[in-house]
Amino acid sequence: MPIRARRTRILWRTLLTAALAALIAGLMSPGAAQGAAEASRTPRESRPVYSYEDAIRESVWVDTRIDGDADGKTDRVAVDIVRPRELDRRGRRIPVIMDASPYYSCCGRGNESQKKTYDANGNPVQLPLYYDNYFVPRGYGYVAVDLAGTNRSDGCVDVGGRSDVQSAKAVVDWLNGRARGYTSRTGAERTRATWSNGATGMIGKSYDGTVAQGVAATGVPGLKTIVPIGAISSWYDYYFAKGAPLYGSGPDRLASGIESPEARARCGAVKQRLIEGAPRTGDWTPLWSERDHVPDADRVRASVFVVHGMQDLNVRTKHFGQWWDALAENGVDRKIWLSQAGHVDPFDLRRADWVRTLHRWFDHELLGYDNGVDREPMADIERSPDRWSTDRVWPPRGTRAVELRPGKGTEPGVGTLGTRRGKGTETFTDDPRLSETAWAEQIDMSTPSKAGFTSKPLARDLRLSGSSTVTVTATPTTRTAHLSAVLVDLGPDTIRDYAAAGEGITTLPERTCWGPSTTGDSSCFKETRANTADVDYTIFSRGWADLGNWADAGHGRPLTPGKPHTITLDLAATDHVVPKGHRLALIVAGTDRNLIEPPADTPTLTLDLARTSAKLPLMGGADALTTTASVTPREARLDGVAPPRRINPVPGGSTS
Repeated sequence: MPIRARRTRILWRTLLTAALAALIAGLMSPGAAQGAAEASRTPRESRPVYSYEDAIRESVWVDTRIDGDADGKTDRVAVDIVRPRELDRRGRRIPVIMDASPYYSCCGRGNESQKKTYDANGNPVQLPLYYDNYFVPRGYGYVAVDLAGTNRSDGCVDVGGRSDVQSAKAVVDWLNGRARGYTSRTGAERTRATWSNGATGMIGKSYDGTVAQGVAATGVPGLKTIVPIGAISSWYDYYFAKGAPLYGSGPDRLASGIESPEARARCGAVKQRLIEGAPRTGDWTPLWSERDHVPDADRVRASVFVVHGMQDLNVRTKHFGQWWDALAENGVDRKIWLSQAGHVDPFDLRRADWVRTLHRWFDHELLGYDNGVDREPMADIERSPDRWSTDRVWPPRGTRAVELRPGKGTEPGVGTLGTRRGKGTETFTDDPRLSETAWAEQIDMSTPSKAGFTSKPLARDLRLSGSSTVTVTATPTTRTAHLSAVLVDLGPDTIRDYAAAGEGITTLPERTCWGPSTTGDSSCFKETRANTADVDYTIFSRGWADLGNWADAGHGRPLTPGKPHTITLDLAATDHVVPKGHRLALIVAGTDRNLIEPPADTPTLTLDLARTSAKLPLMGGADALTTTASVTPREARLDGVAPPRRINPVPGGSTS
């Protein structure tokens, strides 16, 4: 074929293709045509192309369809919204990022305790944190929900119960056209989320993340992903550990601290139900069943990006461990970040990497961008301050439960830890004045308040990934007794000082900015750095129980002095490497000061070593536990972080 004819045919084919494309685009709706064009460009990242200054800022009130305060009217929760004006003008529907919280007026959010502010017309001016500043210019809507009984919402605080979960679920329903919204708290004028495409991602730290998990456990359509940070998976496990009280108060105290003045005046009956439903005996009740999300993991449709500090002594790491295991059993898409800090948001310990990862996560889950985040390693683990590693799956493949057993040593209370069944007994007396740090710093000394068992120095690194258990057979001298078990890495290291006020971070005066700002809402936040400590030992997992729950994990009973009782303590999930040359230790003792409450009596307990053991998740299984020749321990106190401080039982609140 002549070249000129070939060019003519190519030109004609090109024009025909263009004409067909134009015809198809004309038959499509504007939104579909735009979607096809965007698909052809295969976007991989949303860009900050929309004005934050000119964004729509509005408030609506969504009907929860429940009457928590028994005033004869269903409760409405306040929903503050920021969304791009340009996309609203085009009629383009957008996804939503939501943080539902009880803290927007009482306590504040983030490292700088930001609260919501409003203009003279009641429209939102400042919404805490950076989510709106960063994501709204990238084409997302941002929604901040006041849970029932807080700030500008109706209803009563029920601390993790139906009202909390329904507060946020109703908003997801409204965003998907299934619930009623109003332009005011009491008026009849309806408003619909015609600007939302229904795709919702929930995020939040502590209480906020807990609500996100509760909403996900309802299986509500439209909730595409959740990012719970330091979140509670079972409210019973926030207040008790197998019958042992972790605090001197229950959920009624938390409700009093976060409810609005109006709710305080009308919600006495709800608070009384919290008191009656959460007895200080530590018994399981229907109130706790309603607030346990783990059994409902099979209903989760959303993907889950879990974040937790492995030294979190407020929302302790059992919460993420049991939630993660339940999600895995049910095939839920998931990702995880574990830091060495305490109750700290990743924005305040790994800021740039966190924002970049969260951005890509939401782009993938809410916008559908194929950016590869779903094909990257599942887990990011902080190995030492600011040094992170990744794992393709978590726990890593090859991790198996290995049973280790305590044995008698040459001195009382200074025993061995290995794979052989022990013999004989060890005895200790509960001393509520002492904590886990007092036991660990005297691990090589014979002391009356603990029984300590240590391995020989390790011949190679030993990695523990996941949740552990310790089964104890103990004979008490009294009718009540509490038990603690801790795992300790014995050897020098530099770690985040999770026991200090910042729980592993120091806040600096310098600021970095994450998106545009307005006069009333800055995107600039104080920077942080790792606050570290040089230590001789690291406590990396803990568990507690009331021995009276030996026969029934949910119900305690008086002990029979002089009779052996067997109980299993659930140790907090972790991912820790005990380095070569270090020793692994297990300590069993009584009251762990400031982490559990003491029993009514002061018991002496005798451990039956043949019937006491620990099951630990070791990468490589039993073959990984290789040791060298024993060394002579030094008869001196070891240095560690400060003893645990008394925790104020407010998830996401401050410690004191």
